[in-house]
Amino acid sequence: MGAHREGSGVVIVGSGLGGYTLAREFRKLDRLRPLTLITADNGEMYSKPMLSNAFGQNKAVEALVQKTAEQAAAELAIGLLPRHRVTAIDRAASMLAVTGAEERQIPYEQLVLALGADPRPFTAAGSEAVPVATVNDLDGYRSWRRDLAPAARVLLIGAGLIGCEFANDLAIGGHRVTVIEPAGWPLGRLLPAALGRLLHEALEQAGVTIHTGRSVVRMAPAGGEGFTAVLDDGTELAFDRALSAIGLAPRTALAATAGLAVARGIVVDRFLRSSDPAIFAIGDCAETEAGPLPFVLPLMAQARALAATLAGHETPLSLPALPVVVKTPCLPLAVCPPPAGIGGEWIIAGQGRDQKALFQGTDGRPLGFALSGAAVAERQALAKDMPGLMG
Repeated sequence: MGAHREGSGVVIVGSGLGGYTLAREFRKLDRLRPLTLITADNGEMYSKPMLSNAFGQNKAVEALVQKTAEQAAAELAIGLLPRHRVTAIDRAASMLAVTGAEERQIPYEQLVLALGADPRPFTAAGSEAVPVATVNDLDGYRSWRRDLAPAARVLLIGAGLIGCEFANDLAIGGHRVTVIEPAGWPLGRLLPAALGRLLHEALEQAGVTIHTGRSVVRMAPAGGEGFTAVLDDGTELAFDRALSAIGLAPRTALAATAGLAVARGIVVDRFLRSSDPAIFAIGDCAETEAGPLPFVLPLMAQARALAATLAGHETPLSLPALPVVVKTPCLPLAVCPPPAGIGGEWIIAGQGRDQKALFQGTDGRPLGFALSGAAVAERQALAKDMPGLMG
């Protein structure tokens, strides 16, 4: 599928936001060099961040598809291999072992791993008898929506970024949502306590029930319909569907087996180049000197820099402070997290829902912020005063 024969030139593995954004940025610079994209899904172009606010946008699943595989392949002049998996990288031969309808070998000159990340598995006593879903791509979202009855009782495990967005969106869709979060407040890794409490209140006003400081210790099918979860304080909760949102783990197995340097993610330098000079990585599977960067704006910056490098113009990744906008209509939020492990304190001002929290380092310098309500409008101005992720 596509205008070029598969293989040779640049080969991208993965058709998520990272893979397709890189392909698009590369084609702005080079329309002639062979470009192949290999993907385990069906190759549809869509924006993963839209999965967590589809109800709020009043969008059916198929409306999330921006381009079919055929349309994407034609527009980007790529050889597209949907429903294919790369099982091995032969670095000495610059060759990929690929399985699909049949096994085949795909050559590459430069290889980009845009593999994404896998949902961290949730387990509790009895959970093997209870279907606990995860949503990590459009195929998974299709399955989730297909099996979600109107006004279903949803048990959502985890109140991080994705968990909070899904909780708000499911409530907008008319579902009865209960969230379980071990931390003391939602978005505990991003928000100071004061703003976390604001979000907790806003979600509950939107119809979401939240149990913070709690975890699920046991699950079982109920006697009639649905299932039961028991929390560590003995609370019993009835639900129809369960969704786990307890974080992601970068996909590194393929790279590790090929002998590439791997830590939390696939280790890359300022040019997104791995320990093999012909192999690069971007997005959720990559680990830069700033660590893994699991947000959209850093991914877009990676794609632009790497596209230039692949087109023959070596371009290092440079990342200014990039605020994260949280898609919770019940309480608009924007966060620019301070560097991990840095000492300092949150200074909070504002009233009601409109709060501005600045994280000041021990030397008084501003290192991060969190904004809620109307204060979100200040995010771009404040970002200019924050340290960049990578200079």
